[in-house]
Amino acid sequence: MTIQELIDRRNRLLGKGAALFYRTPVHIVRGDGIYLYDSDGKQYIDMYNNVPCVGHANPHVVEAMALQAGTLNVHSRYLHEGILDYAERILGHHHDSITQVVFTCSGTEANEVAILMAQHATGGRGFICTDAAYHGNSAQVRKLTRVTTSPRNAGEIRAIPYPQTYRPIVEGLSETELCQAYLAEVQILIDSFKADGIIFAGMLVCPILANEGLPDIPKGFMKEAAKLVREAGGLFISDEVQAGMCRTGRWWGYEVMDFVPDIVTMGKPMGNGYPLAAAAANEKIVNRFRQQTHYFNTFASSPVQAAVGNAVLDEIENRKLDLQAASVGKTLSNKLKNLVATKAPGSEVMGDVRSQGLFIGVEWITDPESRSPDRQGAIDMANKLKDKGFLLSNAGANGNIIKIRPPLVFEQHHADLFFSAFSQALEEMWMSP
Repeated sequence: MTIQELIDRRNRLLGKGAALFYRTPVHIVRGDGIYLYDSDGKQYIDMYNNVPCVGHANPHVVEAMALQAGTLNVHSRYLHEGILDYAERILGHHHDSITQVVFTCSGTEANEVAILMAQHATGGRGFICTDAAYHGNSAQVRKLTRVTTSPRNAGEIRAIPYPQTYRPIVEGLSETELCQAYLAEVQILIDSFKADGIIFAGMLVCPILANEGLPDIPKGFMKEAAKLVREAGGLFISDEVQAGMCRTGRWWGYEVMDFVPDIVTMGKPMGNGYPLAAAAANEKIVNRFRQQTHYFNTFASSPVQAAVGNAVLDEIENRKLDLQAASVGKTLSNKLKNLVATKAPGSEVMGDVRSQGLFIGVEWITDPESRSPDRQGAIDMANKLKDKGFLLSNAGANGNIIKIRPPLVFEQHHADLFFSAFSQALEEMWMSP
């Protein structure tokens, strides 16, 4: 079946508009570690997927999944030691104040649970997010997606401009002053809820602002924002679906940003492709949530979830993938930054290179003077790299960020291959504008 025949069949069966990457979509049939293979046998290096964080078709994870599925899988209304063992292990990687966990099947569900936890703990309904956030697809959670900052007083979900240094809300400020300017935006929204008679419930953010474009966040913002939220009676929720599980070189993004959340949500990488996610908090918050909602999820807290989750932790811990992510990510990001510093051919379109461990964002611009976002240029680069055997995409608030986020098993020699292809593609685009 040709690519076009597959597209036509997909549109007929799934509905037109289901998203696909690339101008000529890729028909992937197999994965192995950091590699993906299409129907013609072409090999690609996966530079995008954080879901299979310990590698596509990881043998240890697959074995654990198959063994448990062949033994028992049942819902959570029976006792099973495996899920308790997994709960202890995942909680053991969190701050001491995070003591209980509610398992779900997706990051969307985890954020839904976190929102309910905050509502029941505070009695409030008002939430703050950023104006370029994405936290999931349910009716409740999607209310936090791309919320406008104007007018400020518009319902129970309100947004601040996402904190950044590249396109700051006020030019010419020091980093400390800029941090205070963004904190003032948080306080304005807190005050607006009070003025409108809406009880404040909290703030939900990705600690590294992944969907916003992985910006350089003014130092101290997250920690001080959490303080403002708590002083107003709200809870601070850290969405670790993209930032967590050692993506940043630390276990959690909140560690990198030097704050402790009241509630933390996790997803995607926990199950390496198997549906596994969670929301975690302290005993008081979780017990209140349990008592008032009687939450139950048929497929969560299952023996197979536990077996897969434990196998993923085995791989991360035994292979020290946190240290590998930090080292490989730093080396690759420094090489990309050096392209800009040395004014390599074509590098004038690379406005900024930002990174947190093995998560790198390259800001694509039309020119250095205006710093205007170049979404089309980012799309062109992603397609050119696809043709060279490296799969990534454009993302961010303006769709102009080259998003580099490979599985954690991505090693230095893979990074060297990618950098060579990236440099070559950059020069080719420069020569043929």
